[in-house]
Amino acid sequence: MTMDIRTVTLSELTESDRNAILQRSAVPDPQMRAAALNIVDEVRSGGDAALIAANERYGGGTADRAIRVQASALRIALETIDREVRVALESAADNIRRAHVPQLPEDQAIETVPGVTVDRRWTPLSRVGVYVPGGRAAYPSSLLMGVIPAQVAGVPEIVVTSPADENGEVSPVMLAAAALLEVDEVYITGGAQAVGALAYGTETIRPVQKIVGPGNAWVTAAKLAVYGDVGVDLPAGPSEALVVADASADPRLIAADLMCQAEHGPESPVALVTPDADFAAAVVAQLDSLLPALPRSGIIVSALTDHGLIAITDTLDEAIAFANEYAAEHLTVHTANAAADANRITAAGSVFVGRWAPESAGDYATGANHVLPTGGLAAAYGPLGVEDFGSWRQVQTLTRDGLRALRPTIAVLAEAEGLTAHKLASEIRFETEDEA
Repeated sequence: MTMDIRTVTLSELTESDRNAILQRSAVPDPQMRAAALNIVDEVRSGGDAALIAANERYGGGTADRAIRVQASALRIALETIDREVRVALESAADNIRRAHVPQLPEDQAIETVPGVTVDRRWTPLSRVGVYVPGGRAAYPSSLLMGVIPAQVAGVPEIVVTSPADENGEVSPVMLAAAALLEVDEVYITGGAQAVGALAYGTETIRPVQKIVGPGNAWVTAAKLAVYGDVGVDLPAGPSEALVVADASADPRLIAADLMCQAEHGPESPVALVTPDADFAAAVVAQLDSLLPALPRSGIIVSALTDHGLIAITDTLDEAIAFANEYAAEHLTVHTANAAADANRITAAGSVFVGRWAPESAGDYATGANHVLPTGGLAAAYGPLGVEDFGSWRQVQTLTRDGLRALRPTIAVLAEAEGLTAHKLASEIRFETEDEA
């Protein structure tokens, strides 16, 4: 199986060609966004009946058209899954919890001047929805990644939605993962209709305050449609990976790392950036060698052919600079000084350092969250974390002496802006001398 991956030399690219490589987008096209909005509106106005109809029209519902998974089905799933799968889920859950507990925000109190205290206080949300991808493949790991930070945050009500497969069946491992975490609200629905149900509610599903979790382009489009009425984590496009490597790396490992993300779907961008053209050729040879044995080789070939990239740079410094411009969801550093080079990465969702750090370790087992920004958004956003499941507020406490110290500042700035009622709100408090 010969791979046809686009190969470029960065220094020879025009500025427009370079920008075309960098300009991936996590935001679906306008036509899809409009179609997703229509589905959301149908569910918003039609409730359960519209949700079931959308499941049947677009896929994601169960064969018996049921929406909620019964508690008994969750319990049975956990009791009957293979022992080794349960142990793996438990191990992953433990590590995710360990990684996220230190993220719990702490309140802060600052006295800006004597008698004036500004507190910053964080509280968990009361009800959140976790979207778990399904359909073509089940992702119980994504359930763990969405639910556990919410539990650490102290969210009392956590709702999971996930689509059934093309046969109307639900992954028992996904149900077992929900049962393991004692999530008792699990609904089988997917795509834009699931997002609409979480945002606005139906007769069966009560609305949530925020929706998190990865999904396909329809899920992303629907999140954008409901944003403003409900909180969302961030728009996320196809899973992506970029590898920075030099000739010290093992081409076989690099090939495996590229295929690791490419198998998520034919739209997944994967890239290798290296200062060594001979090394890049060796990686391609390893792809040709390893691919035939993989069940999802067809998907991998599509991703590599349509969205794969090998970028040859003049220096390793140039490779790292390009990686920071690219701002990949997953970034692997396979260089002679991997730890030092990884410290120079300033834009990436999750960074993997050296030969012993495959991306699959982060997807499943290290405890780091795998719900990550894509499409270049890693330049401005980070992984899903505990703080995403709460909100901050400022609490300002002033004594008489504290306000007196601020009185001139308030008066001058209020006058400068022409907002005299602002000045009055301060000055009126000093009209009598007996007020505390």
